[in-house]
Amino acid sequence: MTEDAADKADGAPERVRHLMALLAPGTPIRDGLERILHGHNGALIVLGDSPAVRQVSSGGFDIDVQLTPQALRELSKMDGGLILSSDHERILAAAVHFVPDGSLPTMETGTRHRTADRVSQQTGVPVVVASASMSTLAVFLDGDRHRIEEPETLLSRANQALNTLNSYRARLVDRAAQLTVVEVHDVATVDDVAALAQRIEMTRRIDAEVRGYVSALGVEGRLVGLQRDELFAGVDEQSRLLVEDYRPEGIDPWKFSLAGLHRLSWEDLGNLTLVAQTMGLDPRTYPATMVLHARGHRQLSTIGELPPRAAQTIVDHFGSLQALYASSTSELSELSGVGLQRARSIRAALERIFEGDDKTPGLH
Repeated sequence: MTEDAADKADGAPERVRHLMALLAPGTPIRDGLERILHGHNGALIVLGDSPAVRQVSSGGFDIDVQLTPQALRELSKMDGGLILSSDHERILAAAVHFVPDGSLPTMETGTRHRTADRVSQQTGVPVVVASASMSTLAVFLDGDRHRIEEPETLLSRANQALNTLNSYRARLVDRAAQLTVVEVHDVATVDDVAALAQRIEMTRRIDAEVRGYVSALGVEGRLVGLQRDELFAGVDEQSRLLVEDYRPEGIDPWKFSLAGLHRLSWEDLGNLTLVAQTMGLDPRTYPATMVLHARGHRQLSTIGELPPRAAQTIVDHFGSLQALYASSTSELSELSGVGLQRARSIRAALERIFEGDDKTPGLH
């Protein structure tokens, strides 16, 4: 895959999610599409205007009117399709016949769907089709067809995805606890760190699926969104803390990161060596069994009301979790931004961690 193709692929899920939000229940466009289906009509609607769109357009007439569900319904009764403004606020043209390049590949057989697919491919603009015969809605984007599901179907799938997210979060919490155990004994390996990074990425992928359903549900997705927020809370922070704890000395921050993991296939994500390498831990320098020493960021994150600057001062001073644990309350209290009261809280938190009473910093 070329770099340009990779960038395009990376942005595709977010673009589809935005598109589904535009067509979600409760939006003017979706209300208009529902009216079209209920009236047993079909429609082809280009969701944006550009010179490329005009190049494949023939006939019709410019109207430039406010987009309303009623206007979409009435204008769709005419032959041809509609062109919306790029901000999706106005209907710019109606009764337009589209003549895209017939050599563009498509798996569609119906005239309207085949035209929509090719128009989208040629112009880069999404195109919605309402099918009168099948009473279905679909949107075409970059050569792919995305079916617009009924809210009941989406809600069922969203709940299944939420259950999966709950399961993945539980596994993430367990993996974070396991890493804490080996950190306490100062035997955390490259594989241990990669295993937590793996779980973070897996959880992010399931969360992205849930967010897609939330977007597609629109006003119907509020409760799903609230549950999703609760289940995903702390995951991004866990990712940041893991990087801060284990970034090798002298390596630029952008060279050690979990960001590249989203490019791995699910199969490759199961390979801890490849996960570590993608993060920035070259196996030739950092073999799987090599012991890495935590700095203590994850553990300090469990201490309430400890400012990030103070936490960084502590890590900079002691350098490792083991040295931090060996410190005294008086040593801690002398550091800038800590003081005696916070020093006592830090000591108490460290005691709990090293005694095994708190093994999931940042995730509860």
